[in-house]
Amino acid sequence: MRAIRERTGEAEARVAGVDEAGRGPLAGPVVAAAVILDPRRPIEGLADSKTLSGRSRERLALLIRERALAWALASSEREEIDTLNILQATLLAMSRAVHRLAVPPTHVRVDGDQAPRLEDPACSLETVIRGDATVAAISAASILAKVHRDGLMVALDERHPGYGFAAHKGYGTAAHLAALRRLGPSPEHRRSFAPVRAVCRE
Repeated sequence: MRAIRERTGEAEARVAGVDEAGRGPLAGPVVAAAVILDPRRPIEGLADSKTLSGRSRERLALLIRERALAWALASSEREEIDTLNILQATLLAMSRAVHRLAVPPTHVRVDGDQAPRLEDPACSLETVIRGDATVAAISAASILAKVHRDGLMVALDERHPGYGFAAHKGYGTAAHLAALRRLGPSPEHRRSFAPVRAVCRE
């Protein structure tokens, strides 16, 4: 399903879409992206990153970086996830991504039903359920976050071989759980997540 484009007038208001990748995995950071699309340079095919092939995500990510009015990425690392909890770490990454935008937004739309805290009190904020499938700027953010995090997990696979991070990106697949039991947790595994915590007790 393609995401709808921003309505006339909203683009001029500098609407940023925000989404994350990596809330569910057992390892690695959670990554957030913020994107302000340029209405003069539309991008066809924007959609929820989970519905796109890896090749399509890579192609669209290049277009987003080239054509967006502004975009930014940020993350919360494993230590922050375990200290704050995954929800608060996700909201922190989102806040960081918005703050890093080279063009300050006047309005922010966040995928889901939880909103991060913004530093600019003049910037309005709203949450959008299934926004990654219905709001173009959020779709763009979901794509950038997913592509960036996937790349990070491929790099972590080289640093911590044997877990299969490049294949499952840290999600709790059968192969990942088997490797976790065999090798024990790596420094990138989230100790606050039940499957990792269970292995730590063994």
